Amino acid sequence: MAEQDKTTEKKILDAAKIVFLEKGFDGARMQEIADEAKINKALLHYYFRSKDKLFDAIFKDAFQQFLPHIAEIMMTEKPLFEKLEAFIDSYITMLSNNPHLPSFVMHEINRNPERIVNIIKGSGIKPEFLEMAIQKEVKAGVIMPVKPIHLIVNIIAMCLFPFMARPIIQGFMFNDSPEAYKKFLAERKKEVTSFIINSIRKK
Repeated sequence: MAEQDKTTEKKILDAAKIVFLEKGFDGARMQEIADEAKINKALLHYYFRSKDKLFDAIFKDAFQQFLPHIAEIMMTEKPLFEKLEAFIDSYITMLSNNPHLPSFVMHEINRNPERIVNIIKGSGIKPEFLEMAIQKEVKAGVIMPVKPIHLIVNIIAMCLFPFMARPIIQGFMFNDSPEAYKKFLAERKKEVTSFIINSIRKK
């Protein structure tokens, strides 16, 4: 792809993220995305023939940046606590860089759940690596017995909720201050890591 094509495509993707985030998938219009990207609608359709294809491109781009890194973390020989810390840090960083993603995921879960499953399956993430790390720490007396699925869901929920509830957290708790909300997210990495580790560490 030529450099100019890459630049135009990036402008379109950035514009689509803004419009999708503001209007949602169903409320977004291709003309609005073209206007946000400051291009004509014909050029938008040249790069992305439909709103679905544009949505898919944004969705896959965000996940393909994140999932291989998570797979790499899970496959290392690092202790479980270090893996959890790295996962939580990467997950919250990814969500901070892609604030549109939680709403995209919720839409996609309702619209086409198989797509998310296939993307995750193709990422190289293998649940057994986490299971083995957990079993190793249980046998060593470091952590209490814990089911990997509950641990994973707890982590994802604690990381994801502040982004799903951003209007409430930023608007009500931080008096609509983006700076205070951003600081809260940075603190959240350590808070979630500490909470999760303390919840499974053997007393």
